Amino acid sequence: MSALVALALQAGFPIIRSVLEGKLGGKNGGLVADVLGAVAGRAGVQPEALEGLAVDSPGKVIEAMRQVEPMTPELVALYAKGLEHQNALLMAEQEEGGWKAAWRPLGMYFVMVLWAWQVVILHVCNAIWKIALPPMPYDQLVTFTGLYMGLYMGGHTLKDMAAKWVGAKK
Repeated sequence: MSALVALALQAGFPIIRSVLEGKLGGKNGGLVADVLGAVAGRAGVQPEALEGLAVDSPGKVIEAMRQVEPMTPELVALYAKGLEHQNALLMAEQEEGGWKAAWRPLGMYFVMVLWAWQVVILHVCNAIWKIALPPMPYDQLVTFTGLYMGLYMGGHTLKDMAAKWVGAKK
C-alpha cells in the first residue's frame, strides 16, 4: 500500500492519502477497503491488483484517484455516521443491561470454549485419563459457529435471505 500512499501524496490527493495511511477511518480497514475498491473500480482492476498497477502504470491510478477524490468526503461521512449508529446501539444495549447486553460476549466465549474443547481440551483429557470421549462432529460445530456469526454479524442479511427463500416457495 506504500506505493498507493506515495502516489496519492505525489499527485495531491490528501483525503485519499489520509485514508490509506489510516489517519481517517481507524484501524479496522472498512473505509480503506471502500476507497481502494472505488479507486480499483475506476482503474478497471481488482483491489488486490491496485498496488501493482500503481507501480506499473501510475498514470492510470492517478486518473482513478482523481475521479474518487471528490467523493471521498462523502465516504468518510457515511463511515462516521455508521460508527455513530453502531455506538448508539451499543450504548442502548448497555443501558438496558441484562440479556440484551450480554448475549454477544457470552455467545463469543461459548463458541471459543467449544472450539477449544474440540481442538485441544478433549484430546488432553483423553490422553491424561486414558479415556475416549467422543469429539463433536466438525460439521455441526462449523454450522453452529456459522449460525452464530451470521446472527451476530449480519442477522438482517440472514433474515432477508430467509424471507426471499420462503417467499419464493409460496
